[in-house]
Amino acid sequence: MMRIAILAALLAALWLAGCAEEAPPGETAGFAGLGQEAGEFAQAHEGIRLSFPEDHAAHPDYRIEWWYLTANLEDERGEPLGLQWTLFRQALTPPDERPEPAPWAADQLWMAHMAVSRGETHRVAERFARSHSGQDDGQAGAVAEPFRAWIDHWQLATRVDASDEPGDTFTELQLTARQDDAHGGFGYDLALVAEGPLVLHGVGGFSQKSADGQGSMYYSQPFWRVEGEVTLDGETRAVSGRGWLDREWSSQLLGPEQQGWDWFSLHLESGHKLMAFQLRGGGADGGDYRSGTWIDPEGEPTALAPDEIGMTPLATQRVAGREVPTRWRLEIPRAGLDMIVEAPHAERWMDTSVAYWEGEMIARDAESGDNLGIGYLEMTGY
Repeated sequence: MMRIAILAALLAALWLAGCAEEAPPGETAGFAGLGQEAGEFAQAHEGIRLSFPEDHAAHPDYRIEWWYLTANLEDERGEPLGLQWTLFRQALTPPDERPEPAPWAADQLWMAHMAVSRGETHRVAERFARSHSGQDDGQAGAVAEPFRAWIDHWQLATRVDASDEPGDTFTELQLTARQDDAHGGFGYDLALVAEGPLVLHGVGGFSQKSADGQGSMYYSQPFWRVEGEVTLDGETRAVSGRGWLDREWSSQLLGPEQQGWDWFSLHLESGHKLMAFQLRGGGADGGDYRSGTWIDPEGEPTALAPDEIGMTPLATQRVAGREVPTRWRLEIPRAGLDMIVEAPHAERWMDTSVAYWEGEMIARDAESGDNLGIGYLEMTGY
């Protein structure tokens, strides 16, 4: 156990070093180093054509990448639960500098987060691994066909038999993860079925993140129907609900002055869905940079320009020793939306190596107070 703890600490240090190399004097490298220049890594840009199922797999020529799932669920008693499962990949060296495959010649670091939330209870766990970019059967990785993304026994994997149904096996997945702890353990075993298409954000999947042009390749599957079991503090309950999975990869996600973001994903009662974010800094006038996608019930996306999104924090709560905005006004005039989006529970701090806030949200009409939908909010840099 001591050797495992030492390895985990070493990997955490390496991850943070890779994400936050020292910036030039007078500059910053953005939140967690994500504004660091791309150097010899591949860079995301407009005009790259996404291809499926290939792009469900890892992109080791890019510096950073993630598979990011959140879900709003209810148990058999009607009590709401939230969950997160995320697999992060970080390249240590550009493609031309990779070492030859060998047992300790890793060029990729992996980090995964899982969380289960109910009421005031919020359980969080983290794992680390390493691999060589040529491996597809190591301690962690992500392959397209049949789809599987994993770290140790935590995994998101297809339930489709590729021999029976050739093609994209991303449409039906199984999410399994468990963590033992002093409270009796937590985790989930969930079936995900896509009830709509993949959604490309920005221009053909290139999502700009600052006025200077930095960005990522970014698509989502916001149409997951989720069913299965969630365990919290040793008690297992049947659950069902809706999930949202984001996929992004880049080598310079942010501008160097951008120090964090506020990102919303919402399932609305009308059947529409909304992704909207602001990056603090990096706007054309020195302000915040905003972007988003309005998605109709059939999955047709409409890109939202920075001036088509109003995003105003209304109230903060003290969480983990810092003031975090947990009540927002979100305005999308194109869609006729003026909403108050609020966290029913503030204690959703992810106390991980790179810490952030991630939690369930409820959207209501700003004038009438009528419920409009549910979703998730992620906030970094606070």
